[in-house]
Amino acid sequence: MVEVNIKYLIKYVFRFLSLQAILTTITIFYFDNFLIWDLSFKEEIYYNLLQDKNRFLPFLSDSFISVDGVLILLIFVFLIVLYSTNFYTYVNELTYSLNRNFLGEYFQIYLLWTSYILVSFFVLRFNNLYRSNLIIFSFLIPLILLIFRNTEFISSLLGRSVTNETFVSINFDNGSKFRNLRIVTFRKNLGAFSIDEQNFDTELIQVIDNENKKNKINLIIIQTELDQLSSNIEKYLINLNKKVLIISKNKITFKNRFIFREENIDGYKLIYFNNDIQYGAKFILKRAMDIILSIFLLILFLPIILFISLLIFIKDGSPVIIKQNRVGLHGDQFKMYKFRTMKNNSHELRDDLSNLNQGEGPLFKIQNDPRIIRGLSFIRSYSLDEIPQLINVLNGQMSIVGPRPLFDDDTKTFDTQYMRRLNVMPGITGLLQINERNTSDFSIWYKYDLEYIENWSLFLDLQIILKTPFAMFSKKIKGL
Repeated sequence: MVEVNIKYLIKYVFRFLSLQAILTTITIFYFDNFLIWDLSFKEEIYYNLLQDKNRFLPFLSDSFISVDGVLILLIFVFLIVLYSTNFYTYVNELTYSLNRNFLGEYFQIYLLWTSYILVSFFVLRFNNLYRSNLIIFSFLIPLILLIFRNTEFISSLLGRSVTNETFVSINFDNGSKFRNLRIVTFRKNLGAFSIDEQNFDTELIQVIDNENKKNKINLIIIQTELDQLSSNIEKYLINLNKKVLIISKNKITFKNRFIFREENIDGYKLIYFNNDIQYGAKFILKRAMDIILSIFLLILFLPIILFISLLIFIKDGSPVIIKQNRVGLHGDQFKMYKFRTMKNNSHELRDDLSNLNQGEGPLFKIQNDPRIIRGLSFIRSYSLDEIPQLINVLNGQMSIVGPRPLFDDDTKTFDTQYMRRLNVMPGITGLLQINERNTSDFSIWYKYDLEYIENWSLFLDLQIILKTPFAMFSKKIKGL
């Protein structure tokens, strides 16, 4: 428990320092450029501060006094006050909420900030400020504070809104008051299922696994009268890498050790744990890195993009870029872009060429594939056909690093454990691509995908990115 508390303490200190730096930079810039007419007004404020210092704090050196220094101190004190409230630092999803927007939360921060800053400016004699710009400033800072209040808001700006998330429920009454919980009301209901608790183990896994293969699922809600789950069910729910909410009148004891939160609401025990691998701050950092890298690489590869587009058009006409249905994060389906290196309708010829298939499991791979347009095999050998997937990365459907996105038909063949690959963003490159990307053995895909999921970190992503250019030109591992 101490380890967990230290982890959260580091998280909050980091967020506090980040907010201090961002708000200070914005405040000083806005003050110098929009709140005062010219620097002479800032000098006047400085002399007012000196007078007050000599009157109330005569022991303090004049060198400690500056307008910018006071602005920094005002931001610091306000953040201390704000962080001392549960309202700002803690968003409890296990509370009742019918409000699907952030407007109410914004105005709570706005009223606190506006009263604080206007009183501070009055007491400290910050005279001759541009009043219309001061009004704008009073709205601007609360907006930034709201964005940084919790990761949900930033995630929604980066393409992963909580209102686009989904849930399935097991033995969860349609009329239950718990449907008004914040964690439930913000998400779309994909289906409600009833399971006989005598066959709980087998039926629960079967229901979740079947729905997981058909739909994008972010949250599992289970209502039960049991006071203990089997070890098999516990491990399954933990390894799902999703959000899980368990509701019971009885206190549930667990055999496995893992981090969860328990709340007592209206006579029920609510147990919640979030094992979503790429969620919250982790998702935000990964997404920010993806956006920056994809923009940079699109600009860098622009001459190659134009050359390949012209070459494909000359050799086989249009379309130059094709769109394929693929399965992404949590089962979300999207259109993946690729340069067309095969003849039109090549995917429809898979059945006719199935006897030549050298791949295993869901992989379809033919050496010297007759569907490839003559003279374009080098594009596939060096994975240049995957450059358009940088658009998918910008759209938030893929990441630079992650398991390769497969077809929906392929996903339906996954076993229960391998479904975990859908719980990280699919990527352009990954552990497979820097090790054995020419393999036709599906068990090797399986191995590298699960290794990536179990060891994922931003540092691992950076390692894979740095090794990818060398892997592309390796004779041992030619393109897919």
